[in-house]
Amino acid sequence: MQIAFFNTKLYERDWYERHQGHHQIHFFDEPLTPYHVSLAEGCRAVCASVNDNLCKLTLEGLKKAGVEVVALRCAGLDNVDLGAAERLGITVINVPGYSPFAVAEHAVTLLLALLRQLPEARSRIGRGNFSLDGLVGTELHRKTVGVIGTGHIGRAFCQIMQGFGCKVLAYDVRPQAKLVDIGLQYVSLEEVLQESDVVALHCPFNEQTRYLIDDRKLAQMKPSAILVNTSRGKLVDTDALLAALNRGKLAGYATDVYENEASWFGKDWSMEGVADERLNQLRRHPRVLMTAHQGFLTAEALEQIGRSLLNKLSFFEGQRAEGVTKASMC
Repeated sequence: MQIAFFNTKLYERDWYERHQGHHQIHFFDEPLTPYHVSLAEGCRAVCASVNDNLCKLTLEGLKKAGVEVVALRCAGLDNVDLGAAERLGITVINVPGYSPFAVAEHAVTLLLALLRQLPEARSRIGRGNFSLDGLVGTELHRKTVGVIGTGHIGRAFCQIMQGFGCKVLAYDVRPQAKLVDIGLQYVSLEEVLQESDVVALHCPFNEQTRYLIDDRKLAQMKPSAILVNTSRGKLVDTDALLAALNRGKLAGYATDVYENEASWFGKDWSMEGVADERLNQLRRHPRVLMTAHQGFLTAEALEQIGRSLLNKLSFFEGQRAEGVTKASMC
């Protein structure tokens, strides 16, 4: 199958070139937008990233180019107009369960680094300053951790928190009995916010979860609390978050996402500069630790994403594909 691979990163290209098999993959650095659909001419499939724009116009352009299937090398589908895809007869494939521990471990890494003031400590040592004044941290052990969303990643995060000796509270519209059996306590969203020392977001983005954390929700949290977001940037109202941090109503924010990240993440802007004032305030804030959507980025996860996508594309093409069923395709 001819596949147009958009928004190509070097860490991806090497793996796909070695494992593409009978497929023929054409790699493009450009993002997938309505302005770049012509690059997919002659391809039955396109492979898109989390920040590509699969709106109605993009999908219509792909349909005219002869594309039959869109393969997302991510779990989320919030950048795809699924209604338009269905009307156009375009199949959409994603990888919902590639490696939950990759993202969960990254969330824990950000949280611990913020609690122990590691970014400031590293910066000081780089300048030759070995003093400890102002670096008093906070222990995670025996703290109350609230988890919003207990899907694959949320469950993995809960298990890690239990290993730290934390009391774990959770909120989900679909509570899971097996998690209650291992000590997880489901409570209301309000109780999660009010009782937790750490609140971690592990839920998908949709119209119901847009700005799930706004000024009213932030006001319910402890001023000493840390908010962790490795899911989607639009779960958090950035303006409300910055206001809470600046007023001392929130102790810190650990994040791997940003609500307008598609314009900035994945590229080097060190020479041109970042022309987004809210993003600049976030990344420079002394109580914010930010990474650029790299939670998924482990060798193990990349392998699972690649194998899953190529397997599903082979299934779509009618080739033999181990472990793939129609139910596993979005």
